[in-house]
Amino acid sequence: MNIEGKTAVVTGGNSGIGYETTRKFKQLGANVVITGRDSDALGNAAKELDVAGILANQANLHDLDKLVAQVKEQYGSVDILFINAGVAAFAPVEHMTEEQFDVIMDVNFKGAFFTLQKFLPILNDGASVINLSSINAYTGMPNTAVYAASKAALNSLTRTAAYELAPRRIRVNSVNPGPVNTSIFGKLGMPEEAISEFASAMQNRIPLKRFGEPDDIANLVAFLASDDASFITGAEYNIDGGTNLNPLLQ
Repeated sequence: MNIEGKTAVVTGGNSGIGYETTRKFKQLGANVVITGRDSDALGNAAKELDVAGILANQANLHDLDKLVAQVKEQYGSVDILFINAGVAAFAPVEHMTEEQFDVIMDVNFKGAFFTLQKFLPILNDGASVINLSSINAYTGMPNTAVYAASKAALNSLTRTAAYELAPRRIRVNSVNPGPVNTSIFGKLGMPEEAISEFASAMQNRIPLKRFGEPDDIANLVAFLASDDASFITGAEYNIDGGTNLNPLLQ
């Protein structure tokens, strides 16, 4: 997985999967820029990882314009774009509010779409784009209707963009994690006891009987970012410990 000397941008790179993927990219010799919405978290992560950090909210198109302009000024062009930033809020269909709906769609789909669009002029021919999606796009898991829809839309974008960008040899792929040990569980607005029960129930449904770790996902993203994956585009990779193998028997 040789990406030495390549320039990579990781949205939401200050925590979780984005943080570990940034670490992996650095280990493999890439120059990495991370983004985030929280200035303190972004600054701390950038310092710890020894990478550039640019404050930007993926759901804000003005922020995206400034981000692209700054990356262009400092690096000229981009070889790897990992559209990782995302949010989650779980609620039954009957209880989902318009505000929650808008926040999820604005970050997970609209923001991802325009991140790709606005980076296109500075993506090198032969670049790799990886979208962080989720197996929830297909599972029909209760309380995830809007989150799941946002990820299904992102996977649809992956397929269409892969076809449109093929003449430039820009590869676009999706990674669909199952349950992963990240801080996102603590951002669901659930009591700690409820989160613990939820996590335990989820783990029991995973054939490998463990949650994924952020570096499990980072290894796959790094492969898709590298020239070793030069014949892979428009693909979706489930990385879920077998969660989707046979849900009827679980």
